Amino acid sequence: MPEIGSAPEESAPAESAPEDVDLLVVGGGKAGKTLAVARAKAGERVALVERGLIGGSCINIACIPTKTLVTSSRTLALFARAERLGIRSPSAAVDLALLRAHKEGVVADMVDMHRTLFAGSGMDFILGTARFTGPRTVQVATDAGGTRTIRGRRVVLNTGTRPRIPSIPGLAREQLMTSEDMLRLEGIPERLVVVGGGYVGCEFAQMFARFGSAVTMIVRGPRLLAREDPEVSEAIERELPADAVLVAVGREPVTDELELERAGVERDGRGFIVVDDELRTSADAVWAVGDVAGHPQFTHVSYDDFRVVQHNLDGGHASTRGRLIPSVVFVEPEIASVGLSEAEAREAGHAVVVASQPVLAVPRSRTLRQTEGFWKIVIDRDSERILGATLVGVDAAEVVSVIQTAMLAGAPYTLLRDAIFAHPTMAEGLATAFAGVSP
Repeated sequence: MPEIGSAPEESAPAESAPEDVDLLVVGGGKAGKTLAVARAKAGERVALVERGLIGGSCINIACIPTKTLVTSSRTLALFARAERLGIRSPSAAVDLALLRAHKEGVVADMVDMHRTLFAGSGMDFILGTARFTGPRTVQVATDAGGTRTIRGRRVVLNTGTRPRIPSIPGLAREQLMTSEDMLRLEGIPERLVVVGGGYVGCEFAQMFARFGSAVTMIVRGPRLLAREDPEVSEAIERELPADAVLVAVGREPVTDELELERAGVERDGRGFIVVDDELRTSADAVWAVGDVAGHPQFTHVSYDDFRVVQHNLDGGHASTRGRLIPSVVFVEPEIASVGLSEAEAREAGHAVVVASQPVLAVPRSRTLRQTEGFWKIVIDRDSERILGATLVGVDAAEVVSVIQTAMLAGAPYTLLRDAIFAHPTMAEGLATAFAGVSP
């Protein structure tokens, strides 16, 4: 007790009582935002906390702006072969202001669409930075300048990843650019060095080469796209001066500021959240989805994570086991793959037969004057089922979807060999690709 007449002792300000919600989603990527909207529309009290990108990284700094610029670079390539298509045209050139407006316009339209979607769902959408203070409870420093404490009966983590910045001798951090930096389009570098030969590196390398940069790629391994079959890539090693250095060597999880240990959520040695095949974390009633859960970093995988968690929140037991995940590198010619490679199939003990053909064997490719590439489809000799495919060529992404559908149905390759496809389409080439197979 203080003495009579003395000043009262100061006490720490009491923490405000948490706001309780049915579902708390931390991070507004594809899975998280889709789940938040769906549950809010179903009548649940939902809070979605996002640290700044309305709609998530895909529409702001990844898939959408990147593929928007890929479209621009492909348009330049179309001008380059216009005479082969019977058209004389003046040479095309990049207008940086128009290019930036094109990219920013597409992104802005999608951000506005998400603002409307979020508001219409009835969720509580909060822009701010969250950190856990206890089980299923976060404190949010809002962009508006306030602080809120929110507790979810159930919690989903979808905080995503950010570009990993390696240490490169002789180069300071400020001399390096990430894919996110490049999307700001401050200029077209005269000489660009791309460090990393994965999907992002290859797409940006081709894009900026078409925009006018002299591009050199540097990879640690013997070839580009090391996860693909050797036929897909070729080795490259050079050292050149550069006006810009793009580092595209992978991404790291955004988990270091969440204080997940307070929530009882376990991370692995790389910082990704550990989940089981139902996407549950080590903490009760907490799930993790998308890139932060260590899954293949594709928006379509994140959307499937949404479907798994949506089902499981309603008492189901949907699983990520055995998912058939396609991938596409949006360069020209496109590189699309699904399932097992030939080497992986043999290592798994399958008796393998391979269907293959050059893209120029498909009449549609000749009408497009885009005959580069090949198709390689791996079949199990005993069951006649398709095990995987790697397609390099025009519209490879669309054709691989046809193959994936047959694989999901467990159908034999003969289903596609004997199908009647419209002529002339790229999919019709599946008939000739499989025609020479003799299991």
